Amino acid sequence: MALTREQMAARAATELSDGSYVNLGIGLPTLVPNYLPEGVHVTLQSENGILGVGPYPFEGDEDADLINAGKETVTLLPGASFFDSATSFGMIRGGHIDAAILGAMQVSAGGDLANWMIPGKMVKGMGGAMDLVHGAKRVVVVMEHVAKDGTHKIVQECTLPYTGRGVVDRVITDLAVIDVVDDGLVLRELAPGVTVDEVRTATGAPLQVPAEPATMASSSAAP
Repeated sequence: MALTREQMAARAATELSDGSYVNLGIGLPTLVPNYLPEGVHVTLQSENGILGVGPYPFEGDEDADLINAGKETVTLLPGASFFDSATSFGMIRGGHIDAAILGAMQVSAGGDLANWMIPGKMVKGMGGAMDLVHGAKRVVVVMEHVAKDGTHKIVQECTLPYTGRGVVDRVITDLAVIDVVDDGLVLRELAPGVTVDEVRTATGAPLQVPAEPATMASSSAAP
């Protein structure tokens, strides 16, 4: 059985270590803080100029002036700070962000990422994604393994405009955990009940399986 979005976010949360500075992309990655393991505390950075982003506000408590880079209303944690865009991108480009967790339309066998141009939709631009994928120390993609129309999202070469070349370290999907290494893609974990053959069929690039893949731990799979 494929993982739910919440289960994918929970698996992604295990990638983060205590004390990390983390930037989360819009959409599915924003669920990750809800599933941080006990004892793990991270500081969330939003590239529009916030360090110490908190949970989403309850309905009725929104502050229209307090938004993240995805224009969503957010809250702040104690000790949070505001700064201008130049300072924010200085943090990112200077390598001070430990991890970026992003969604994607396509990831290639070489770790190339395409995640800002949505086919058929008006998109204003790539935002801070290009800087993030080159500045963060580790880039993790969280996404469904295939598109809604059944086409591959993990491909040999991206056909959509690039966000970055050779930047992705790990891909977590509803079917598997796949690492990008020097010579391609390596299957590390399978979702419960999913087979290697099913993942191969859903992947549009050669997939190495050097050992029996682990099963995604039930402790990291939210209900």
